[in-house]
Amino acid sequence: MYRLIYKSSSAVEVNWDMVRDILRKSTEHNVEAGITGVLLATEHHFMQVIEGSYEKVNETFMRIVKDQRHKDVWIVSFGAIDARIFHGWGMKGIGVFDINRDLEADLIRKYGEEDGGLRFPLEEWMALALIQDVQLIGGLPTWKAGQQGETDY
Repeated sequence: MYRLIYKSSSAVEVNWDMVRDILRKSTEHNVEAGITGVLLATEHHFMQVIEGSYEKVNETFMRIVKDQRHKDVWIVSFGAIDARIFHGWGMKGIGVFDINRDLEADLIRKYGEEDGGLRFPLEEWMALALIQDVQLIGGLPTWKAGQQGETDY
């Protein structure tokens, strides 16, 4: 089992329609390939965690790198893992662009600012800590690919 974390800049401003489109298109592939993970999005950046077999994680990442919605793709980490963190999530999307400005300011103080929004870290432990912090906030818009009704935001 392997985990890959990457961050990228978006070629255009990110919105919920884009996040839903990315997750809808990846749902069928991820279930078939045994891929799980989470996609965080700000207005200008993505950070994604992909978990699965070595081959399937690599195949998925190579498709992402070729996707014209991404530019300046950086691998934050890639390595073997003992267990999935995102077991049961075909892929979950979390929008950090629609949150309360006080909460966003708190996250920016902790993780930094980039292009006027939350900075996604380049260290694995910080990236996973950020995802945990965002999940703990609660009430943030999320979308789970393959979820009944497709949305819970």
